[in-house]
Amino acid sequence: MELQKNVRNFCIIAHIDHGKSTLADRLLEVTGTVEKRKMKEQLLDQMDLERERGITIKLQPARMNYTQGGVDYVLNLIDTPGHVDFGYEVSRSLAAVEGAVLLVDATKGVQAQTLSNLYLAIEQGLEIIPVVNKVDLPNANVEKTKKEIIHVLGCKEEEILEASGKTGIGVAKILEAIVEKVPAPNGEMDKPLRALIFDSKYDTYKGVLAYVRIVDGQVKRDDVISMIATQKDSGVIEVGYFKPEMVAAGNLQAGDIGYIATGLKSVDFCRVGDTVTIIKGGVPLAKSLPGYKEVRPVVYASLYPTDGDAYNLMRDSLDKLKLNDASFVFEPESNPALGKGFRCGFLGLLHLEIIKERLEREFNFTPTITTPGVVYELKLKGKEEKVIIYSAMDMPDPSILESIAEPYVKLEIITPAQYLGGIMELMSTLRSSYLNTEYLDLERILLSFEIPLTDIIVNFHDDLKSATSGYASMSYEIIGYRTYDLVKMDILLAGEKVEALARIVPRERASSEGKKIVEKLAGAVPRQNFAIAVQAAIGGKFVARETIKPFRKDVIAKLYGGDVTRKNKLLDKQKKGKKKMKNIGNVQIPSEAYLAVLKR
Repeated sequence: MELQKNVRNFCIIAHIDHGKSTLADRLLEVTGTVEKRKMKEQLLDQMDLERERGITIKLQPARMNYTQGGVDYVLNLIDTPGHVDFGYEVSRSLAAVEGAVLLVDATKGVQAQTLSNLYLAIEQGLEIIPVVNKVDLPNANVEKTKKEIIHVLGCKEEEILEASGKTGIGVAKILEAIVEKVPAPNGEMDKPLRALIFDSKYDTYKGVLAYVRIVDGQVKRDDVISMIATQKDSGVIEVGYFKPEMVAAGNLQAGDIGYIATGLKSVDFCRVGDTVTIIKGGVPLAKSLPGYKEVRPVVYASLYPTDGDAYNLMRDSLDKLKLNDASFVFEPESNPALGKGFRCGFLGLLHLEIIKERLEREFNFTPTITTPGVVYELKLKGKEEKVIIYSAMDMPDPSILESIAEPYVKLEIITPAQYLGGIMELMSTLRSSYLNTEYLDLERILLSFEIPLTDIIVNFHDDLKSATSGYASMSYEIIGYRTYDLVKMDILLAGEKVEALARIVPRERASSEGKKIVEKLAGAVPRQNFAIAVQAAIGGKFVARETIKPFRKDVIAKLYGGDVTRKNKLLDKQKKGKKKMKNIGNVQIPSEAYLAVLKR
């Protein structure tokens, strides 16, 4: 217990691009954790992609030694992602610490994801240390930012620290505040081991590494441990700390943050939020910690190799990505036009974007991606359990269908007040219901809506940025499933149903959605010698139609003068030929035409 008194566990919460990783760099530098010569920008962002985009994708812990007033302290920092897609991982990281540094950019003020992560931290009962960052910039508005923080946090102005991650101003004050305000961990050494997994990754030599916070007890090499939720047992190969690189240690004990090398071959057995305990006589000794849930993908899209021969290569690439990302799921599927591919599940659109980028960078592979869709819950007549479907192709016959439910989200938008009209206009085109408006100060407002996830996963982010000149920020959280009048829309080409293009749409939007698709398809399918009808249908009713005009050979070109009946005779013969052709001819859809409709 004595050792624990001098341990402080904390994380940094902020919106994307508010200087979180840069501040972490300064903390590592000031505490001497990383030598000056080894220091580089955004040290904790290990992936090239994170550095380029300036975002944290994979969270990264670091252990720092710090002396204040002649007393040595151990500070454990977890650098968490700022994006809404990784909300569950952030919530588990917050459960692993006792304090949080709330970082707000002085040039941008409080943003939507700052708020959602702050509320998570308050729910976990963490000690919050508010910091205004980037105070050295010429356009920094420190007073205004402080007022916004006071509004959302209810703290006193003198409690808010001023800092600059880039120049190092105020970093020493932040370290002092962490030591003074963040409480020491209060685990019990003599209880059996209970450790919270807040992240995991695969290592070729040591198997799956579980990033853990030890809540009670201790763990050392050669102990036999069990993951309670997945009921998977393994021996401990190694334990250690992050400095930020991994350093092996004799043991980890209550209050510590470190890693356990399990030797397991898949991160599926070592899930974020699960509890690790010791096994004696084949029985786990402790109960699981609260808050664990299985992370389910919310957005599905299909990935197809652009070259048919690359299918196996793509499967290997996805397998390797899955090793380090348990929330990413995929299964094989095939499409009549695009060939064999994979249906993949993602936590959100940023997650999809990251997987695509990583396929391109790490495996030199550019996949074709179909429009993202969501997971629907169906209730069938006379049956209790619900059926889950991922696309319109899985839809059962409407006669046995009682209701369809789709995921809804609570959407929060923070924007300058002058764009309120533009946002309301944008939201009125979607199936949103307005909740409330809150003024953060005289110029900035927080708008809340409830809206189906389908309405915001494809183009909403771009539309919002257009409506607000790029000044608005958004975050959303899933609030459950709700039933809605949704129908399956079939697309027919020359009277034949094209299964791969069917989709699920709200009944009132069927006509406009159908019109969009048939227009796209009509522009992409090559013309034939006969007219082709492109139709959208709901059940037996057509809601939209376009006709692809036929090529016309000028059969009367060789005639000059003479009786009109000679002309009509040739035209009638042509007409009969076209009719016959139409009955025999079937239309081949090129893959470009599929892509025109399926691609986002």
